[in-house]
Amino acid sequence: MAKKTVATLQTGSKKMTKVIRMVKSPKSGAYVFVEKVVNADEVDAFYAK
Repeated sequence: MAKKTVATLQTGSKKMTKVIRMVKSPKSGAYVFVEKVVNADEVDAFYAK
């Protein structure tokens, strides 16, 4: 299950959010954390992938 928003960053007029998602590697079966800073409006799209 993906963790929700960790930190909210304010830069100028855009509200940016750091998101972290846990993804299982098909080769090794280990879990890898994918971190990305996205616009606050795109958070749901990031977790939908």
